This record gives sequence, structure tokens and C-alpha cells, in this order.
Amino acid sequence: MNTARTRQRSTAEERRATVMSTAIKTFAVRGYYGTSTMDVAKAAGISQGYLYRLFPDKESLFAALIDHCSHLLREAAATAVAKVHTTDPEAVLAALSSSYEEVIADRNVLMILMHGNCAAGEPVIGEAVRTCYAKQIEYIRAVSGASDDQLRRYFADALLGNVVLAVGADTVDAPWARTLRG
Repeated sequence: MNTARTRQRSTAEERRATVMSTAIKTFAVRGYYGTSTMDVAKAAGISQGYLYRLFPDKESLFAALIDHCSHLLREAAATAVAKVHTTDPEAVLAALSSSYEEVIADRNVLMILMHGNCAAGEPVIGEAVRTCYAKQIEYIRAVSGASDDQLRRYFADALLGNVVLAVGADTVDAPWARTLRG
């Protein structure tokens, strides 16, 4: 009886998912400009050449991370909306705010979104960031029935919340930090 095990190779899609989960952590620490593809490949346990077989370049990898974060936000929003039993835009937006806060509580997601804004001057990343905002705004507009002013306030509060968390103002007991936290 042959007891030798046949080694199973992971598919490109599985390896891509592994690289994405590693890359989100790696880029979250030092951002797009401070992280090399060698850093990502090393963290994922693959060669840089294999990384380039999965993603054509660093911009494409980072744009895929933005798309991934956008997907997480959309899933959380859909779950939150499904639990709301009213059509009042303010109530829907309040539920959406809570779901957004839960997603960005994952510091890696928060920092990818923040670094994405900073690297939006790179064409592929800029397009991914704009697409992320467009998808979020149009989805929230559709499910909430909110006016443009309500949407603007919702997103202004969310983006300010990003800054508060990113700079650690949520842990600072000072007048300026309390003002930002609201």
C-alpha cells in the first residue's frame, strides 16, 4: 500500500486570496509608498516573481485591496439595512454608521482606505478610490432615501471618524480630541 501523500497545490485564486490577506496587513503599516512588492511577497511566503504573476504590478495589487475594502463596506451596509424596519433616512443612516464603524474598527481596513486616499494620485489607485466612493455613495443613496445634504453629512462624519481613529484621537483625553469625536 502506498502511503505517500500527494501534495496539493493551491490554485491561483487561493494564492491570490492569501496574498491579499497578507498584503492588507503589510500595506496598512507603511502605506503604498512605504511598502515594496518584495515586502508583500516575503510576508506571503512567495517569490516576487510569483506575486507578479498574480498581480501585474504594485498599483494593481493596491487597487485590488481598495476594491476588497469597498466590498467589505458594501456587505456590512447590506446587513445593517436588512435589520432596519423603517424607511426614515436618518434611522437608516444611523444603522449604516454603526456598520461602517464596525468595518473600520479593523485597523488594516481603515489604514488601507486612508493610504488609498493618499496614493490616489497614482492613476490605477485613484480610479479604485473614486470607484469605491461612487459605489458607497450610490448604494447608500439607494437604500436610505437620504438627500444629498444628509449623504454629505454622513460621509463627512465617516471620514472624520477615519481621521480620529487613524491618529489615535479616540484614546486622547484632551479638548481637541473630544471636539473631533463629537
